[in-house]
Amino acid sequence: MHKQELRALYKKKRNALSGSSIEKDSLAIANQLLKLDIWDKSFYHIFLAIETQKEVNTDYILNILSGKDKNIVVSKSDFESGTMAHFLLTDNTALKKNAYNIPEPIDGIEIASDKMDVVFVPLLAFDLNGNRIGYGKGFYDRFLSECKPETIKIGLSFFTAEIKIEGISENDVALDFCVTPNTIYKF
Repeated sequence: MHKQELRALYKKKRNALSGSSIEKDSLAIANQLLKLDIWDKSFYHIFLAIETQKEVNTDYILNILSGKDKNIVVSKSDFESGTMAHFLLTDNTALKKNAYNIPEPIDGIEIASDKMDVVFVPLLAFDLNGNRIGYGKGFYDRFLSECKPETIKIGLSFFTAEIKIEGISENDVALDFCVTPNTIYKF
């Protein structure tokens, strides 16, 4: 299926999820992540869930990272330039939802993209080759292309992989892993 068709399909599939299934599956995804050999790194970039879009609740992963005393980095989007700035998440970081309901830091200690060791990537759908579909604005593809080559890119999804996504462009950055409630895909 083509990117646009899959984007529409997976928005519908996610919209049909109940709050309790989102919480149960988000916890299962966090528990699956504990099986990966990624916990000896320093800088972990994570997205903060857009609740209205029924994204994976990353609070469980934040708790793991905090418990392991890791540097947690979150982004602030600039919709005019299509870029993101990245800030260290501390106890003093004030968050505010932007016009798209994305929780973002107001300000803080900025961290460069090439400092990221692990990036947890939001997505709507992914395929068996590690290609992903987001909301179509390219924020994460631009960001991931700025990361160092060895940065580990991990998608988080409630759903299983598609066989192949049609319409992938040369600017699309593939994942290294995608974690679902029941499976860890390695690419």
